[in-house]
Formats: sequence, C-alpha cells, structure tokens
Amino acid sequence: MFIHLKDLAAKGSIRLEGQEDLSGLIAVSGDLLSFGQLQVQLEARSVEGAADVDGELAMDVEQSCSRCLTPVKTHVTVPFHETFVKGEEKAIDEETDEDDEDAVLYVSEDRIDLKPYLAESVMLSLPFVPLCRKDCKGLCPSCGADRNERECGCKTDKVDPRLAGLANFFKQE
Repeated sequence: MFIHLKDLAAKGSIRLEGQEDLSGLIAVSGDLLSFGQLQVQLEARSVEGAADVDGELAMDVEQSCSRCLTPVKTHVTVPFHETFVKGEEKAIDEETDEDDEDAVLYVSEDRIDLKPYLAESVMLSLPFVPLCRKDCKGLCPSCGADRNERECGCKTDKVDPRLAGLANFFKQE
C-alpha cells in the first residue's frame, strides 16, 4: 500500500481501503502463532505539504496464553495516525516542542510504503500478556499439568531455603 505525495497534494485526500498481507514483515514465532489478513481503512490528507494518515486497522491473531500456553484467538483493532513529511529530519530547537517533532516521520522519496508502519502499529498493539480467560490457573510448575483441566495434587508450598533445616525438626517419627 503506497501513498504518492504529489498525487495526494493534487487531490487533497485519498481513501485507502482493503486487505494487506503482512506475512513478509511479521514473523510467526514466540507468542504469535498465526495471523490473518490486515483490514485497512485509512484516509490520507495533504496538510501543509505533509501527508496526514488516519484510520483504523483490524486483524485476527492467534497467540499463546501466557499462563497455560493454549492458543488464544483475538481480534485486534488498532487506531492508526501518522504524519509523513518529505525531507530530512531537522535539528530540534529548544523552542520547538519535542512531542510535535516525534509525531512526524521524515521520508526521502515521493512514494511512501505504508506496510512497515502498519505492521509496526499492529505489533505494538498486540496483548502483552494474552490470557485464554481471566481466571486461568496456568501450568503446574512441578509436573506441567494444565491446572484449568484438572488439579494435579503436586505440593506447591514454598519453603524459605534459610528455614528448610527446621522442617525436619517438627516431623513426628
């Protein structure tokens, strides 16, 4: 998905809608098990020589539950806003607000490939700790059994190693 700055300046605004395949930009590894096509609904506007792109992204993803490792399917909806300016990045003056400077992305060509920016927005909005459900009990640290399916009966009492020698003191023989 590309934006041509000259075309955008001539038209004033452009709607960008459709599906994008991000399989070349997003790797399936770790917690991300799979993902679908990215649904894109964006509008690009020419504002004072800059391309202001706003809209919404949506994607179905499958991640591992962070407690029990079962697959969790999630529909992620991401608001998207970026401002692109053709030229080189300027040195930040003391009078210039740094937040305004961070919001602008400088590009060197007239044609902007949006795919890397779309992939970055989606990856940053994925759940950091995906859960299959709020009360997920996770896996047993001793035997590895899924505690959501059954209780394993493993002893999970933690004894302070400094006091472990006293545990035998109170045992009755």
